[in-house]
Amino acid sequence: MTSDVLIIGGGVISMAIAIELKLRGAKVTVVSRDIQAAATHAAAGMLAPGAERISDQAMQELCTRSLYLYPDWTRKLEEFTSINTGYWSCGILAPVYQDQTRGQGEKAAKQEKSDRGRETSLPDSSSPAYWLEKEAIHQYQPGLGEEVLGGWWYPEDAQVDNRALAQALLAAAKSLGVELKEGIVVEGIQQQQRQVVGVQTSTGVLHAQHYVLAAGAWSNSLFPLPVRPVKGQMLSVKVPEFVPDLPLTRVLYGEKIYIVPRRDRRIIIGATVEDVGLTPHNTPVGIQTLLQRAIRLFPQIQNYPIQELWWGFRPATPDELPILGTSPCENLTIATGHYRNGILLAPITARLLADLILEQKTDPLLCDFHYSRFHTKSSTTPMVTYPTLKTQNSELTTENFDKSQLRNSELSTLEDSPLQIAGKTFQSRLMTGTGKYRSIEDMQQSVTASGCQIVTVAVRRVQTNAPGHEGLAEALDWTKIWMLPNTAGCQTAEEAIRVARLGREMAKLLGQEDNNFVKLEVIPDPKYLLPDPIGTLQAAEQLVKEGFAVLPYINADPMLARHLEEAGCATVMPLASPIGSGQGLKTTANIQIIIENAKVPVVVDAGIGAPSEAAQAMEMGADALLINSAIALAQNSPAMAHAMNLATVAGRLAYLAGRMPLKSYAIASSPLTGTITS
Repeated sequence: MTSDVLIIGGGVISMAIAIELKLRGAKVTVVSRDIQAAATHAAAGMLAPGAERISDQAMQELCTRSLYLYPDWTRKLEEFTSINTGYWSCGILAPVYQDQTRGQGEKAAKQEKSDRGRETSLPDSSSPAYWLEKEAIHQYQPGLGEEVLGGWWYPEDAQVDNRALAQALLAAAKSLGVELKEGIVVEGIQQQQRQVVGVQTSTGVLHAQHYVLAAGAWSNSLFPLPVRPVKGQMLSVKVPEFVPDLPLTRVLYGEKIYIVPRRDRRIIIGATVEDVGLTPHNTPVGIQTLLQRAIRLFPQIQNYPIQELWWGFRPATPDELPILGTSPCENLTIATGHYRNGILLAPITARLLADLILEQKTDPLLCDFHYSRFHTKSSTTPMVTYPTLKTQNSELTTENFDKSQLRNSELSTLEDSPLQIAGKTFQSRLMTGTGKYRSIEDMQQSVTASGCQIVTVAVRRVQTNAPGHEGLAEALDWTKIWMLPNTAGCQTAEEAIRVARLGREMAKLLGQEDNNFVKLEVIPDPKYLLPDPIGTLQAAEQLVKEGFAVLPYINADPMLARHLEEAGCATVMPLASPIGSGQGLKTTANIQIIIENAKVPVVVDAGIGAPSEAAQAMEMGADALLINSAIALAQNSPAMAHAMNLATVAGRLAYLAGRMPLKSYAIASSPLTGTITS
């Protein structure tokens, strides 16, 4: 039976959303490989929007709103399950050392205290904070290290026992009737025409009306999001029974260390911040670093027995803010990238996304956490793509031509939208390659002259430093150009799948963390270099399951194009004539059929030899062109690249303008009526 909502992930975010949706009447399924492996179990449970001193205003508001939800949220969970979540409004103390610049230091804090009185508000923090001088802070929390000269007290910050919370969420989900599918590996998200049509798992395909990606540090393996794992090691010690009273009753938030006391006499110490991918296990240096910092902050902790060591993976984004809200797929919602604040943000994330999914109600705050913020800062910046156009009112040049100026000019009927592939937007409709150039410099100049935003790169040739590909990775500015790894040289589907995976890793190494594009080539024929339709379809089906945006290079076969689109490919790329031949458009009839029927972009690839042929392909209605040999093998490659750019734009404008109808007879250009006769 199909669920209303299927949630991928088993952490606190996933469970909180599932429970909120279920309470509002939705039928919910949660799929998780291992609920115990989620970052929830590796956290410390600090609820610290004040002590964290979050500089981003929207993030500060999100965290504060969530903190204020916590008392009622945990109370309701405890009523459902009879499990104590360990919510404790204990406040957080942030001590400051003599040699530390955190906070404003003693001198500045004293000055602020004298100006405003005891209570102050820290910069970039909406939570009230109090400065405690050295004598006061040591009285307020005995046992602090002698180097502590003062500190900030955040009375509204709190904590929760993250493991108890996870148990309560799991129990509540079960009691409410959320369907839990644990021990199942999600292998891919099946997409067709900007819709998720199923989730491929180790036990088969699961279907729902709506999907939520809440897979934490593993999200990027399923969808092209800039989320990476950041490892954190932690440990706990136990206050011996012979110590009559708890020596610590509030969280200590120090310099690169935090110490979190629990009412059951455990003390949690964390956490390292390690950009090592999904490398598991505790390490001696990690634990040693934590212990040294903890002992400096609260020396008596060195006498308590170590109880447990563990590690986990935080889901981090480039700006360390979560990704929340809609996605390129109309029925997929994203809830990931919470980094250090997943526990804190669970209640507000659940509420906002339930409003969005069930009521189509978008909180204005969600705009600040939309996935598109990464695209607008990267290689999708508009580039020079349009030629000079003169009208009676103004001159539109390659420097200033855009849609808004079209609307204000005599060309206002030419409405167009940018090229969109797999949810990513590009202004240029010309893609180029990197092979066959006389030199790296020639290639660099040609890419610039072409105005392209997508450049295809042969993964195998780069990895092997094949002639003409030495230093290619460093030759282009990958912050401005979107890499399209291709599987050139692969003769079987299995080879292509393996090389595609390498290409995704290569893109990540060059800073494109969210790049899941691959130009799929399966070519067993060494003479004519014609693609294998069966192998291409087989490879495409598997790569789509693995979350790739697949751009398949194919013969101009309308039926194959349809099957590839149905399999979830992001584009289809029919050849105009054999690759590298320069024969021009030899398959126009079939390409025209593909264009008329495709619901994904159609990119004419291979065989174009001259700008006139490029313009012709665009006039037919192609969405984009991929041209390499015609540019690289020209006598003046940069000049030809510029010519191809102009031709691509001219062809697109001609297509939008609509050509005159063909007639079998002549029609005079000047009318015969109204003429002067003798």
